[in-house]
Amino acid sequence: MAEPDVVTLTSDLIRIDTTNPGDGTGRELPAAEYVAEKLADVGVDADVLVSAPNRANVVARIPGTEPDLPGLLVHGHLDVVPAEAADWSVPPFSGEVRDGVVWGRGAVDMKGMDAMMLAVVRAWMREGRRPRRDVVLAFTADEEGSARHGSGWLAAEHPELFEGCTEGISESGGYTFHVGDQRLYPVAAGERGTAWMKLTATGRAGHGSKVNAENAVAALAGAMHRLYEYEWPVRLTPTVQASVEAIGAALGVPVDLTDLDGTVAKFGEARALVEAVLRNSTNPTMLNAGYKVNVIPETAVGMVDGRIVPGARDEFEATVAELVGPDVRWEYEHAEIPLSADPASPTFAAMAAALTAEDPGGHVVPMCMAGGTDAKQFSRLGIVGYGFAPLRMPPDLDYGALFHGVDERVPVDALEFGTRVLDRFLTTVG
Repeated sequence: MAEPDVVTLTSDLIRIDTTNPGDGTGRELPAAEYVAEKLADVGVDADVLVSAPNRANVVARIPGTEPDLPGLLVHGHLDVVPAEAADWSVPPFSGEVRDGVVWGRGAVDMKGMDAMMLAVVRAWMREGRRPRRDVVLAFTADEEGSARHGSGWLAAEHPELFEGCTEGISESGGYTFHVGDQRLYPVAAGERGTAWMKLTATGRAGHGSKVNAENAVAALAGAMHRLYEYEWPVRLTPTVQASVEAIGAALGVPVDLTDLDGTVAKFGEARALVEAVLRNSTNPTMLNAGYKVNVIPETAVGMVDGRIVPGARDEFEATVAELVGPDVRWEYEHAEIPLSADPASPTFAAMAAALTAEDPGGHVVPMCMAGGTDAKQFSRLGIVGYGFAPLRMPPDLDYGALFHGVDERVPVDALEFGTRVLDRFLTTVG
């Protein structure tokens, strides 16, 4: 039985502060060493792969009983986003278990899943069980940054560790999404592409009291505002179409593919699963200009979080160039590809079967993620990625709001449910 192990593992991992500030620094090494130790305890050899000072990843392979089947990658990141302790009800790195809930940064994103991965494999080793397919475990650094020290580095420098893997699973799918008395379980079968952009306006410096037709701040502000206001057109991808149709069927809402915005508006709370992935998006997030109120600066810089649906990059770039205009230069600060996976695959069906075996009243639906994961980097090795980190969440706990939020936490029974589902899936999928 893996469930008793998972809570202790989650708490222990949370107590290891692996904050990633996003500036290229971080400290996943102690967590990587902990993971390797827990695998070694049950006889699993794991490689701790250091990509930079204090940045580390762990990879281990569990041989399957059917070697002719393709391998399956199961990956989770060890780093977490920062947490301001003063804002929290409990210390964010305490791993405290209170009233049946595990508290702390990383509880859902994603040390809880890391713990489920460990708990399942440790149970296999203790009980003499094995999966059908080879399972490659990867615990990565730097997912909350650029992935340069984590999955990106692993894919580039150690592709041999993932030989034979054709599919992978990781975060952000398989959790309970409550809509009235219906329980949906969205499983990610796609991701929008990342398009983080830097905008730079260069003008003429001068006194703030003078007329200045070459004001860099004004030029930048105009460009940022146009990007914010632009209504991107709907671009329906196969994954999103499957998602809309499955959600409509589960909720009894007729689906009109010629009026997707109108259809999604009738989904109630479930509109959050699809409304952000119907189209590209551009959200201004950062501004940096000037040093004194009466001085017009020569340069103004802004950052925009752009996201691109599969197949729409050319349209995105042409539209951005038009909206920004000739007086502002734009470039990618960080760009990553969109992803698509088959929601009709046998692997997706096995995930759905594992979930409904534990919750027969649930409805498993595919979804496309608005953001991105390490699956983007592993896709360069030909690995098709799904989001599947199963958790049975109560109606009064908003799973989405817990990601990067204050008082991040996960119920004990959600972890135990997820461990059973993960075990069932990994031992049955062919």
